Amino acid sequence: MTSVNSIDEQTFNKKDWMHPNPFICQWKIDASQIDHYQHTNNLAYLAKLEQLAWQHSTFLGLSFKEYETLDRAMVITQHELNYHFQTHLDDTLACATWIVSCDKKCRLSRQFQYINPENGKTVFTAKTHFVCISLKTGMPKKMPEAFKNIYGGIALSLT
Repeated sequence: MTSVNSIDEQTFNKKDWMHPNPFICQWKIDASQIDHYQHTNNLAYLAKLEQLAWQHSTFLGLSFKEYETLDRAMVITQHELNYHFQTHLDDTLACATWIVSCDKKCRLSRQFQYINPENGKTVFTAKTHFVCISLKTGMPKKMPEAFKNIYGGIALSLT
C-alpha cells in the first residue's frame, strides 16, 4: 500500500506484518500519552487506531467529506484490543492497518498491528468491526457503491 510519515516499509521483513500490503504510519509516543505506570496509556493506542483508520480511508478517497456527501458512515460496533508489550516515552512505532473483510452490504472489519522497529516486536494488535449507517438518521443502511468499490476492492477477503 503506502507509508506515511517516512516509515520505510523495507525496515520490516514481510513476515513481520500479519498481512501483505499494510497501510503504515509512524507514531512517536509523547509525554501526554504516558500513564502513571510510565507506560503508554491504553487510550492512546485506541486514539491512534482511530487516526490510522481515518488516514487510510482518506488515502483511499473516502474522507469525512465524502461520507457527508453520501450520507453514509462506517461506525464501530466492536473493538478487540490486544496489548502484547509495553511502550514508553519517545518510542516510535510503525502502525499498520488493513481492511480484512467487507460484505459489500453493510459490514466491514479492520485489523491493526503496531511494531516497535527498535526490537521488531509487535506491541499491539486489534480488530475493529464496523457497520454502515445513514449520517442523517443513525440507522443501518446499505453501503453506497463508492464504499463497496473502495473498501470491498481492497478487503483481504469478502464475507
